[in-house]
Amino acid sequence: MPLAKVNEVLQHATENHYGVAAMNVFNYETVKWVAEAANREKIPVIIQLYPGFDKYIALKHVADFAKNFAVQSDVPIAVHLDHSAGYEIAVGGIKAGFPSVMVDGSALPYEENVEVTAAVVRTANVFNVDVEAELGHVGSGANLDDIVNADNYTNVDQAVEFVQRTGCGSLAVAVRNAHGAYVKVPNLDFDRITALHKAVPVPLVLHGCSDIPHEQLQESVRLGMSKFNIATEYFRAIYKSIAAQVDKEAKDGNFMALLDASSEAAIDFVRGKMKLLNPNKFSL
Repeated sequence: MPLAKVNEVLQHATENHYGVAAMNVFNYETVKWVAEAANREKIPVIIQLYPGFDKYIALKHVADFAKNFAVQSDVPIAVHLDHSAGYEIAVGGIKAGFPSVMVDGSALPYEENVEVTAAVVRTANVFNVDVEAELGHVGSGANLDDIVNADNYTNVDQAVEFVQRTGCGSLAVAVRNAHGAYVKVPNLDFDRITALHKAVPVPLVLHGCSDIPHEQLQESVRLGMSKFNIATEYFRAIYKSIAAQVDKEAKDGNFMALLDASSEAAIDFVRGKMKLLNPNKFSL
């Protein structure tokens, strides 16, 4: 199947009332397990990489792995570079072969966020690359103020203007969500999600989906959220799976056997998230 476009996958999800799992990866196996899960569930998925992982693996390598699995897949798989903190990182992702990038200017003053996002969009358009942006501030789940401070939340009217001025293809929003493990159970702002979905003309993205209660994720799907970023919980599931195999039986130093024995648990985790975000049981 041809490599899917992120914007097209998200638009399809919005029209068919399911959420797309956007799974962060960091090596060949984590990419492979996400692709396998998507094919078993018969539903689109987004494979994405945080650019800070380039200290472990080159961005281009992950882009190549993911695109290779995508074109061999029976279901649409899109490939995306997550959280580029500035123009240079986003354009570096484009050069590395990512067909979609996020530019995160949310820590900047509003006008500077507009400026840097619009600049990335102009460059990306030359190469037919999709762009996700962020408005409002999605902080750290370890910092309670990042979650409960209403000053961080996405303003609906400003979001409409932001999309119009920047031309971004999707928008990550702050609705009491945060990155990483949460210090307290999050309580998403459903009224804000509803208002954003009605007003903003592009698909909405929810970052920090690890450990958000299942019923809140499903309600977010119902209210029109399209893309759901999952990293911490996936990495935790992989760690637990490998640890269980180490404790279960000796592999005689065979690391490949250890990874192989851990694969089904990782695939099942991803499938579980896909099922959760697909309450209406859509299938290709």
